[in-house]
Amino acid sequence: MDDSEMAEGTLRFALSAFPSAAVTVLHVVGGATSYMGEATSLAVADDVDAAAAERAEPVFETAQAIATDDGRELTTEVAFGSPANTIIDHAEGFDLIVIGSHSSTLASRLLLGNVAETVARDAPIPVTIVR
Repeated sequence: MDDSEMAEGTLRFALSAFPSAAVTVLHVVGGATSYMGEATSLAVADDVDAAAAERAEPVFETAQAIATDDGRELTTEVAFGSPANTIIDHAEGFDLIVIGSHSSTLASRLLLGNVAETVARDAPIPVTIVR
């Protein structure tokens, strides 16, 4: 889950559509390299895990508030890497991935890829894409 409205809506959908499911919210932080935009601050952090947890905190606070409003509980996890590959790698042990799909232009999909599309194509478990 990121900090977008789409992600919040996706979580609301998952909680509503799967009322008895255990829900885990995964926040993926880009790997710590000096050339990756937001990940640059992680590359120079003294404690990368603490920096990633700090970055994920507002996302998890929002997720917890959404779950609480729905009378539900959830668990949270932080992982490092490219979002699509990291989500796919974390799929083992789960029954379903619920992921939002941001509208994107053809050019951005060709240059950057589309996380939801890649996850749907390559995940070892079923994927529900929320638009």
